[in-house]
Amino acid sequence: MISAEQEARVLRLYHAEKWRIGTIARQLGLHHSTVRRVLVQSGVTEAAKGRWPSQIEPYLAFLQATLQQYPSLTARRLYEMVKQRGYRGGPDHFRHLVALYRPRPAAEAYLRLRTLPGEQAQVDWAHFGKLRIGSGERPLMAFVMVLSWSRQIFLSFCLQGRLENFLRGHQAAFTAWGGVPRVVLYDNLKSAVLERRGDAIRLHPTLLEFAGHYRFEPRPVAVARGNEKGRVERAIQYIRHSFFAARSWSSLDDLNDQATAWCHGLAAERRCPQETTLSVQQAFAEERNALLPLPATQYPTEERQPVQIGKTSYARFDGNDYSVPHTCVRRTLVVVASPQSVRILEGSAVVATHTRSYGHREQIEDPAHLEALVAAKQAASRHRGLDRLCHAVPRAQELYRLLAQRGEKLGTATAALLRLLDLYGASQLDGAIAEALARNSPHPHTVRLVLERNRPGQSLPVPLPQDPRIRDLAVRPHDLATYDISPEDSDDDDFEH
Repeated sequence: MISAEQEARVLRLYHAEKWRIGTIARQLGLHHSTVRRVLVQSGVTEAAKGRWPSQIEPYLAFLQATLQQYPSLTARRLYEMVKQRGYRGGPDHFRHLVALYRPRPAAEAYLRLRTLPGEQAQVDWAHFGKLRIGSGERPLMAFVMVLSWSRQIFLSFCLQGRLENFLRGHQAAFTAWGGVPRVVLYDNLKSAVLERRGDAIRLHPTLLEFAGHYRFEPRPVAVARGNEKGRVERAIQYIRHSFFAARSWSSLDDLNDQATAWCHGLAAERRCPQETTLSVQQAFAEERNALLPLPATQYPTEERQPVQIGKTSYARFDGNDYSVPHTCVRRTLVVVASPQSVRILEGSAVVATHTRSYGHREQIEDPAHLEALVAAKQAASRHRGLDRLCHAVPRAQELYRLLAQRGEKLGTATAALLRLLDLYGASQLDGAIAEALARNSPHPHTVRLVLERNRPGQSLPVPLPQDPRIRDLAVRPHDLATYDISPEDSDDDDFEH
């Protein structure tokens, strides 16, 4: 490729000075095939005839017709096609020959688009890499909106280009500007355009509802028409080089604070391209009066997602688990999330509230939920023990009735009676309970004393571990005579005969 100035010099030397192609190539430092291509594309057919090898001439009509129908067809594919038709030349030289006859599309001219104050804004997402938060990694996205007349920029960073963040960006921009433009331009963003077939466009229904609330017209631009949305495209490049490059920040909130200061500072002090006598800040002061007024209420932009609670009392949302009360298992709840918090609802009742986490596979728990679950498990364990005890020893029901009347702790009593049941068996425990009731002393301690009194000379089975060092341990009896104390070894005052 050569510049337009060089092409003009080649044409002038060929037509006005009558220089040969080789002379032009040598004097201008160009390859002769480049000079020949410039002449052929300008309509000088004689320039090509003198240099084409004789073996390509039979295929010229085929090449011209094929390139006319498929102008972007590669030289390699064309070479294979003419080779199948008998061409014997090499591929490298054929590539230079094809360039002489390949049609060049005419450059498209664009109209300079001018807008009225308050008439139009342009919106786009910009990707700024990834941000690691805890155990997760999230894409760092920038929401950019530009007023087409004053070039006032609104910039806000967020994690993930979700529809809710897209709407929050609009809402924050309208609030910062104190008004709404009449038209907002979009390209084929998934947050705006769901489907497009030529001129038939299906916009996202939530975006349409949002636009109806703020009274603006969402308008997609034509495909491959960068000039229609060039203001926001240039603003994104300006943000990359003037704001984001070599910038440090401590958190996402800190980055957004710096972005707001930059939009009101350096970005607002530049010259306004629409009105060159004004700065962007001055032009925006005039445009602000032409914006539509804000509605009385804000559009709800919280994320809403139904969740199914399984066997464990956690709700899965955005890759993390949030605890819920154990009474909510096996139910369908609704997660309502903002950038800062996660609320979990059952109907209209809020059953859990958590701080939102942007990690990955993290468990966010409320200690009250865990304590309630542990208490429920302990109560269930006591109930199971009570059922077992009453089934083995029916007389225990009367004992429990009297314990309840006296205000005793039934859980402690159940644990003590279960130990006695395992140690003495059901029949002995039943007899001991009957004797305790007969003595009008309904208490586990009384039952234990009765059982110990009724076992003289009996040895209780003591469970031992399987370790042979313990099970086969030999115990040598000790002579108790060494513990006897004689009267001579003791003081008279301290020893009684």
